[in-house]
Amino acid sequence: MKNSEIIKNLSLDDKIKIVTGQDFWYTKELKNEGLKSLLLTDGPSGVRKQEEDIDALGLNQSIETISFPSLALIACSFDKDLLRQYGEYLGQIAKSEKVKVLLGPGINIKRNPLAGRNFEYMSEDPFVSGKLGTAYIKGLQSQGVGASVKHFATNNRENQRFTNSSNIDERTLREIYLSAFETIVKEAEPATIMSSYNFLNQVPVSENKWLLTDLLRNEWGYQGVVVSDWSAVKRRAQSLKAGLNLEMPGKGEATLTEVKDAIKNGQLDEHILDVSVDRVLTLMKDYQIKEEVQSYDKETYHDFARELARKSIVLLKNENENLPLKPSSLGLIGELAENPRYQGGGSSKVNPYHVVTPLGAFKNQQYVYAQGYNINNHEVDQQLQQQAVKVAQQNDQVVLFLGYPESYETEGLDKDSLSLPDNQLALIDAVTKENENVTIVLQNGGTVLMPWADKVKSIVETYLPGEAVGEAIYDILTGKQNPAGKLAETVPQRIEDVPSYLTFNQSKADENYREGIYVGYRYYDTKNIETQFPFGHGLSYTTFDYSNMQITNQESSLKVSLDIKNTGNIFGEEVVQIYIGNRTSDIDMPFKELREFERVALEVNETKTINFEIPHKAMRWYNENRGQWQIDDGEYIIYAGSSVEDIRLEQPITLNITNQTTSNQIHEDTYLSEIVTRKEAFKQSLEQYNLDKIIDAVIENPELTSIFENVPLRSLIMVNIDIKIVRDFIDAANEELSKQA
Repeated sequence: MKNSEIIKNLSLDDKIKIVTGQDFWYTKELKNEGLKSLLLTDGPSGVRKQEEDIDALGLNQSIETISFPSLALIACSFDKDLLRQYGEYLGQIAKSEKVKVLLGPGINIKRNPLAGRNFEYMSEDPFVSGKLGTAYIKGLQSQGVGASVKHFATNNRENQRFTNSSNIDERTLREIYLSAFETIVKEAEPATIMSSYNFLNQVPVSENKWLLTDLLRNEWGYQGVVVSDWSAVKRRAQSLKAGLNLEMPGKGEATLTEVKDAIKNGQLDEHILDVSVDRVLTLMKDYQIKEEVQSYDKETYHDFARELARKSIVLLKNENENLPLKPSSLGLIGELAENPRYQGGGSSKVNPYHVVTPLGAFKNQQYVYAQGYNINNHEVDQQLQQQAVKVAQQNDQVVLFLGYPESYETEGLDKDSLSLPDNQLALIDAVTKENENVTIVLQNGGTVLMPWADKVKSIVETYLPGEAVGEAIYDILTGKQNPAGKLAETVPQRIEDVPSYLTFNQSKADENYREGIYVGYRYYDTKNIETQFPFGHGLSYTTFDYSNMQITNQESSLKVSLDIKNTGNIFGEEVVQIYIGNRTSDIDMPFKELREFERVALEVNETKTINFEIPHKAMRWYNENRGQWQIDDGEYIIYAGSSVEDIRLEQPITLNITNQTTSNQIHEDTYLSEIVTRKEAFKQSLEQYNLDKIIDAVIENPELTSIFENVPLRSLIMVNIDIKIVRDFIDAANEELSKQA
C-alpha cells in the first residue's frame, strides 16, 4: 500500500506514535500494513543490543558479540576498502540480531583532544571522515541494515552537551564541521541521520530548521530520516517543524498531548506531521526483515577484528630499528598488558566475545612480566615499581604498556588533562634509567601528551583496539604485520598549543569556535608550530620512495599521478597523501589541506603508479559575504607526502577554470599594486590617460613603492589627478580587458 493511503487511514494519535519511539529501541509496529517495528541500536564499535533492562549508556548487559576497534583507531588505516569491509561485517552481525538501523558511524570533528567522546570519532579532518564514513556506510547498507550518521552537527564536547551552544561562523561551519556530513549524504545516502544534543548558534539542533531542512534537504537533497539522539528533543512540535522526523525514545503521552495541542491551536500544520510520517514509513518498508536470520561465526569475525586493529595501529617512533622485537630476553611491564583497555565507555560499550590480552598473545614467547602500577590508582606503588625496575635491569628489551584508565574517557564528560597518570609517568622514568631499549605501547581513546618521547626507542599507538587487542599488538611488535597506520589527528607537544585551547569548555552555556577553520593540522602547519607527531604520520618497517609527479588539468578535475616504490627489504603498505595549498584566494587560507589519499601495498622493489582524480570543487571555499561557494583562478601548490609535514613531492599549477572575466575587472577601490602587477594588460589605457608615468615612477622609486602600492585608484587625487580621469581610465581599462578575453 502506498504511504499516502496508509496516512489517510491513520488517526492523529497513530501518526504521532509512528514518529515517536514505541519504547527505548523500537519504532511503532503497524500490524495491519504488515510493517514490524524497527530495532535501532548502538554500533560504533560493534552491535550493542540489550536484551532486557534497557538503558542509554550500556550499564546493563548486552548480547555477547565482537568488540571491534574504536573508530579513532580504524580511521588510522586510511583504507577505504577496509572500512567498507568493516561495514559489511557490522551489517551481517546486525542482521543476525534483527537490528535494522545501526547507530553509527560517528564523524564529528576532533576539534579539541580533551573532548571525551573522541574515541568514537574518526578524525580532525573532514575529508578523511567523509571518505571513510562513506565507505563504512556503503558496506553496512549493502547488507540491508541502515546507518545513522552522527552527531549532526557540531557536537564537539561532552560537558553540558544537552544545553551548550556551538557558536560558529558559516564559513567554518561549512568547510569543517558540515563537510563530512555533506560528503556522506551525497555519496552514501544513509538511511538516517542522528541530530545532536547541543545548540547551534543559540538554536537547539533538534529545532534548527536551517540545518535540518534548508541545508540538509533543500540544498544537499537528503531523502532519509532525521532521528533524534536519545532524549534530545525538548519541544516536539518545534522539532517537527524544523525537520526532525523520528523522536527517540519519545516521551509517551506527553509527546502525544504536545503535538495534538499544537495542531489544534494552529501552531503546527498537520501536513508537516504527515511529511515525517511518510519518511518513517518509507524507512520501515526499506528495512523490514525480509529473510531468515543467519547466525555468524564469531571466530571468523574475531579474526577480522584483529585484522582491522593491526592494519590501523600507528608506529609513532622507532629509533635505531628497535622494532620488530628481536631480544634474547624480553620484559613486559604494565597492568594494561594483563587487563587491557580495548573499548570506550558509554553507548559504544559492547559485551565482547573473546578478549585476548597482550600477555595471552605472548604466551608462546619467553618473557618476564611485572605489573608496574595500578591502572585505577594514580599513586606510585613502590613495590610494583621496583618489580618493574628489576625486570628492566634483567632483560635486553622492555615493552611498557601504558594508557588512560577507563574513568578518564567516556561518553558524557570531557577530560581535564592529556597526561598519563602520575604512577605511569614515574614508571617511565624508573624503567628508562635501567634499560635503553624501551618500547611504549599506548592504549587510549584520545590523544596523549608525550613529553617522555625522547626517553624511549619506540612508541606504538593502538588507541582502543577491540577484543583482539593482544593479538594485534603482538603482530606489530614481532613484525608479523608491518605497521602502516597513520595518525588521523595531530599529537601536540602541549595542550596550550591546541588552537581551541582558550575557548574549549570555558563556558557552560557557550562553546565559541574562535579558531575558525584552523582546526588540527590546518593550524599547526599554517602557523609552523612544532608538534609531537603530525597529522598523517606513521612509520613502517620498510621505506618508500616518491617520484615522477605529473599534474594534468582536466575539464572538471585535476589528474595527479606519481610513482611510489618500496625501497626496503620487506613487504609494506604506504598511505600516499595529496594536499593542496591555495596561493590565490583573497582571504585567509590554511597553508595546505588534505584533498586525497590512497593506501598502497608494495612488494620489495615494486613500483606502482598511483592516479588521483581531484575535482575542481576541492579548491572551493565558502564566501560568507556572497552566501555561496567560490573557486578562484590562480596558483595552487600540489603536495604529495607521507604526512602533512613529510612532503616528498610538490608542484605548482596555475588554474583558469571558472571562465569568469568580471572578476578580472578593476574599479575605484582597486589598489595601485594590482595595476603595477598587471600593467601590460592596461598598457593602452595607461598611456591614453598619462598614468603610465605614475606607474613607472612607482616602480623606479622604492620610497614611492611602499606608499603608492597600498593606495586605491580613487585616491590618486592626492597627486592632483582629477577623479574624472581616474574613472575614464577604469572604463577604458575594463574595455581593453574585455577585448583581450
